[in-house]
Amino acid sequence: MSQLTIYADDAPGSGRVLNDVGAIQQALGEIGVRFERWSAQAPVAAGASQEQVLAAYRVEIDRLVAERGYQSVDVVSLDATHPDRVALRRKFLAEHTHADDEVRFFVAGSGLFVLHAAGQVYAALCEKDDLISVPAGIAHWFDMGSAPAFTCIRLFNDPAGWVADFTGDDIATRFPVLA
Repeated sequence: MSQLTIYADDAPGSGRVLNDVGAIQQALGEIGVRFERWSAQAPVAAGASQEQVLAAYRVEIDRLVAERGYQSVDVVSLDATHPDRVALRRKFLAEHTHADDEVRFFVAGSGLFVLHAAGQVYAALCEKDDLISVPAGIAHWFDMGSAPAFTCIRLFNDPAGWVADFTGDDIATRFPVLA
């Protein structure tokens, strides 16, 4: 189940938990973050090709491309056997921003997007069928857990793809992570 925990950025020990999709959308919307639930137009089998995954969500992808002008779309998958999983997790756990929106749709699995905005930390546990779109410039980090298991559709305006500007703040080390 999707979940959002909202903390004061100086109080990682106590947060307000939201489980209702509408409440999550409203809370994230207040900081400009889009959160949606999508359904596939066709079944997506485990191990499906990038083309099959994109075809299953074509209507929703095309809607976002038309609305926001995204230039590229791809599919990324990571699992617990990935040889670089530890280094990737460490990299993504550092607070950073992007000059581009960070848009992820979870086809399978889950991950924790943690946003630092307006004096608060928003920990959004995203799962299958969740779309999160973090606008350019919002400080955040991502935790895929110690045994990652996810497939995501990514949309970009920048042809370079994922390019981070790390803030150097160690705030991510003070907040809960995935097991």
